[in-house]
Amino acid sequence: MSTAKKVVVFDYGFGNVRSAERALARVGADVEITRDYDRAMNADGLLVPGVGAFSACMTGLKEARGDWIVGRRLAGGRPVMGICVGMQILFARGVEHGVETEGLDEWPGTVGPLKAPVIPHMGWNTVEAPGDSALFAGVDPDERFYFVHSYAVTDWSLQTANPALRAPLVTWSTHGERFVAAVENGALWATQFHPEKSGDAGARLLTNWLDTL
Repeated sequence: MSTAKKVVVFDYGFGNVRSAERALARVGADVEITRDYDRAMNADGLLVPGVGAFSACMTGLKEARGDWIVGRRLAGGRPVMGICVGMQILFARGVEHGVETEGLDEWPGTVGPLKAPVIPHMGWNTVEAPGDSALFAGVDPDERFYFVHSYAVTDWSLQTANPALRAPLVTWSTHGERFVAAVENGALWATQFHPEKSGDAGARLLTNWLDTL
């Protein structure tokens, strides 16, 4: 009999933790909402949600030692998934209203204002996922996911120097301009959209993540 994967939804004050908890429980995870260091470190998977301003999220994450937890887990190859601003803070920096804030710098790049006729980008949109994506395995290419954001990364610059290492898989979407919608990079996965609010398609993505834990 298989045992449910233990997932911690990291509660640092800036995420829809309840909706994430419900979505993960729906697909069979054993979910806990906590900011406890040991529980977050020892879980099979760590989910980092995020809503609001980049700078406020980074402040809250550091106060909860989330920056240490994410770094330590990834150093040991332990899975981490970021959602919405929880994805954005994984990049090197964010710029909002002319103010630059340092991110976790797991990936190079700047989160900046999305240039589009209508802001925020709020609602359902398609994505362009790589054919060998594990995150989007079994998902119809025409499927739509739920986005709510005004900022994004529009330039992916990370190169893999060692040919023995698999290059990160980057999924794109377009709203006014092309932007990074998801990344799969070893133990670190992230989505700009909200899988927990994306119905059956989002549930499939969360199931795909659980299957890697």
